[in-house]
Amino acid sequence: MPYIPHTADDEAAMLKTIGVNSIDDLFVEIPEDLRVRKPLNIADAMDERKLYQHLFNLASQNQSAAKLDWYLGAGLYDRYVPASVGAIISRGEFLTAYTPYQPEMSQGYLQTIYEFQTMVAELYGMDVANASMYDGATSMAEAAIMATSVTGRSKVFVAQAVHPNYREVLGTYSWAQGLDVTVGQHEQGATTDYSALTDEFACVIVQTPNFYGVLEDLQAARDAANQVGAMLVVVADPVACALIQPPGAFDADIVVGEGQPLGVAMGFGGPLLGLFATKDAYVRRIPGRIVGRTQDVDGKPGFTMTLRTREQDIRREKATSNICTNEALMALAATVYMSALGKNGMQSIAESSVRNTQYAISELAKHGIKPAFPGKVFGEVTLNLGTDATVVRDRLIEQGIMAGLPLGNYEGHSPNWLLSAFTENRTKEQIDRLVAALAAR
Repeated sequence: MPYIPHTADDEAAMLKTIGVNSIDDLFVEIPEDLRVRKPLNIADAMDERKLYQHLFNLASQNQSAAKLDWYLGAGLYDRYVPASVGAIISRGEFLTAYTPYQPEMSQGYLQTIYEFQTMVAELYGMDVANASMYDGATSMAEAAIMATSVTGRSKVFVAQAVHPNYREVLGTYSWAQGLDVTVGQHEQGATTDYSALTDEFACVIVQTPNFYGVLEDLQAARDAANQVGAMLVVVADPVACALIQPPGAFDADIVVGEGQPLGVAMGFGGPLLGLFATKDAYVRRIPGRIVGRTQDVDGKPGFTMTLRTREQDIRREKATSNICTNEALMALAATVYMSALGKNGMQSIAESSVRNTQYAISELAKHGIKPAFPGKVFGEVTLNLGTDATVVRDRLIEQGIMAGLPLGNYEGHSPNWLLSAFTENRTKEQIDRLVAALAAR
């Protein structure tokens, strides 16, 4: 890591230049009782070699997919990332690039964003997709805000089977926007009751596969939204959409999702990639930015940022969003990933996830372990272990297996429920080990 030394004379000169007497004067806004005055409880200084060894020893205590058979999903998935992804996104012209405001200097990056938008739109079955969203959760919240802007309504219906973390983010955004959020309860892991809907609701939000791994009935959600004139927002797994009918086939108005499964490493929780697609009719309501293809004065094809309806670029009262970062590096990773796999490769990955999941379900059933819900699943399933899932999970970690996410802490769910994901990275031998370990629970 870089180290920039400042001598006492350097610090004195800088403080004099900015017109303060001490470094403490820079922090006068922080209450005194919140300032750290005592020495921190950290080890003595180390030389470089010892420091690297110390950091390595600390890092080795982490449990990761590199050390364990990994079945933990719930929004972040251990999918294989081709070597071409890292090779390309680490190139200097991509790794160090920021927002491509100058098209004449950024044609390569602008083209990759354009290709990313095109592939996301095709994957979701939608007309247009944008770039620059933070992650799946904030994409969903932005979709709700967009729906209220389009409809002029202030209520949002979100299914309980939507990821609880996503709903928490929605709650934060809605509180700031003065929106009213209604949570529709699930029935056996799926959303079937839309009776709370009225013509005051701007949108219906469902997720497929949902938090429990169950595929939702999007046609039922579309019909329910139509009855009250609301928009349909679908949170969709992009890998699943390579195999099942995409939300666009059910006339979804907005489709959002987490792009991490598309070539982005789990990275202990980030950085992530938000996906956002919609119909042509709403293109000027879309948050973030859109890159378009055009021609230069010589008639040659070129790329430029076509829409930037965020508060940095237009009058604040006309902004659709305050999103102002650049997720293009993660979008590039997804673009390289989808380009490398192609349509057939993406479908093969999805089919492999389905096969692994169904094999695990069938083998676990032989030992009395069955899904907690009857619906069809994709790549992930909620298992009823019949005993405390947290205890089982912790015991299996000692055997080199991360069995999944216990759901006992989520909204009063049974402590016996374990959410387990089966990606294409899991082998038959690994799944057999998991089955044997859970059978001995």
